[in-house]
Amino acid sequence: MVKILIVDDNQDFLDILKQGLSSHTVFLAHDGLAGIEEYKKHSPDVVIMDIKMPVMDGIKATKEILKLNSNAFIIGGTAYSDLQKELFDAGAKFVLIKPFSIDAIVKIIDKYVLKKRPKTGYFQ
Repeated sequence: MVKILIVDDNQDFLDILKQGLSSHTVFLAHDGLAGIEEYKKHSPDVVIMDIKMPVMDGIKATKEILKLNSNAFIIGGTAYSDLQKELFDAGAKFVLIKPFSIDAIVKIIDKYVLKKRPKTGYFQ
């Protein structure tokens, strides 16, 4: 099971992702600042970060999370394709253009996050 933090100001989007990723532990935040606080509390394996949000945008939040943990695995999700590069430059590993499928997130988690962990055994 992977701990996933989803940071987005769209409640419907949060609900859909939370339901689609229910086989994992999911935490939610409605803006970048709240996302940083949730990151500090839960140390998630993956962060799914929106870009345009109130209080603090996803680009600033990504940079702040990476100050806390330079190995944080952040996946950006945005409807603004012209901002993709900014999120990559901030440190996101992937940026998906909305609407994207839950399957796209699952494939990234399977390939880049779960492969780093033992599938079975006592060492977690």
